[in-house]
Amino acid sequence: METVRIDEGFDRYEELLSLIRASFAYMDGRIDPPSSAHALTAASLNRKARDEIAFAAVAGRELLGCIFCKPEADCLYIGKLAVAPGRGKGVGRMLIAAAEETARDLGLPALRLQTRIELAGNQATFAAWGFVETARTAHPGFTRPTSVEMRKVLS
Repeated sequence: METVRIDEGFDRYEELLSLIRASFAYMDGRIDPPSSAHALTAASLNRKARDEIAFAAVAGRELLGCIFCKPEADCLYIGKLAVAPGRGKGVGRMLIAAAEETARDLGLPALRLQTRIELAGNQATFAAWGFVETARTAHPGFTRPTSVEMRKVLS
């Protein structure tokens, strides 16, 4: 298993889209508003990979996971962290490690991500990986918090 950069040579966006949708499928009916993963297309993923820094976890030709990273002023924002169902066993940690290395290379002192209020298991996993809750935010049109923001300060 290894982490590879999703760059201009990457041509497996339909497969990547399927992986993200499968990874996020358990959220259907659990989170409100629904996941933005539903709005993704192969073309929008291609643009996202060009606009951000993206990695895939692979074993041979098998896609096991992905992560998209966007530099911000004081951190690297993590989005669309996805692991193929049934393929846990370190894939997420490996992708977070790639994000940490990228942040350090860019001189950024922290990682930032958001997860949904309803997904306590995700919050616990991120906490186990060194992230701490820093805020609760609401999606447009909502008066209650819908997301938990978490940060990990890099040493």
